Amino acid sequence: MRDVIIVGGGPAGLNAALILGRCRRDVLLCDAGNPRNAATPLTWGVFTRDGTPPFTLREQAHADLDRYDTVERREIEVVAARRGERGFEVELADATRESARRLILATGLRQDLPKVEGFETYWGTGVHSCPYCDGYENRDQAIVAYGRGHASCGLALELSCWSRNVTLCTDGADESLDAKDRERLARNGIRIVETPIARLSGDGQQAERLTFQDGQTIPCSGVFLMPVDCEPSHLLRQLGCDIKETGVVPTKNDYEKTNVPGLFVAGDASRRVQFAVVAAAEGAMAAFAINMELIAEDTA
Repeated sequence: MRDVIIVGGGPAGLNAALILGRCRRDVLLCDAGNPRNAATPLTWGVFTRDGTPPFTLREQAHADLDRYDTVERREIEVVAARRGERGFEVELADATRESARRLILATGLRQDLPKVEGFETYWGTGVHSCPYCDGYENRDQAIVAYGRGHASCGLALELSCWSRNVTLCTDGADESLDAKDRERLARNGIRIVETPIARLSGDGQQAERLTFQDGQTIPCSGVFLMPVDCEPSHLLRQLGCDIKETGVVPTKNDYEKTNVPGLFVAGDASRRVQFAVVAAAEGAMAAFAINMELIAEDTA
């Protein structure tokens, strides 16, 4: 039986493996190889690595892990997991099974895009989920907040940090956007368009305009999506993990512990601040907590 199995090879899983490797723990890192940020050209906001392509960061992380002989990496999906008396057992896509005393799920979340023509084409280059990651590259340009209700007002106001040319598009009449929010948006120079969207178009590389079903168009270099409920990993449900309605896993004591003893989550599945650097920090915190638990067990 291994010390730890980590499911997911993004920043959270990779940093957890690094810390545990340095603790000389027997670790298996399983990565299906389809990261959420695969369509993102560059990763921003990571000190000393600002603007590095995501796959370059992963390659460097793999090289770092290869220095530790107790860490094994496999590019394979974990299809099932269960908790037993001694720890956890996972089933891999090749039908093999592995067991460990502790389990970290760093699987992230799946981003479901609104069904608007062009959103998938420009996902990662003109359609974004995080203004802190991509707002700077759209500074002082025409940008769009996409969403409904009070939260969409907050997103539009947030975007005004990067541009004074912000439009809130609700993609249809939005009765949930109340008068107080509408007045606040108007006071801050943010236009509201409730006409359904027909398409986002551009030159194939960069978004340029948003066209509505009534034929009107507005310039648009970037669309920022209001955070939406996401479907978490099926492994969380298999293991009996508490999950909020938004798809986020509540964790305890800032150490990424779940309600299931021995099960930790790190990265996008654990909270709404979905920065690469925060995910890496969560992986480190989970690794620290696990190592302390294992020390306590082994020295009791």
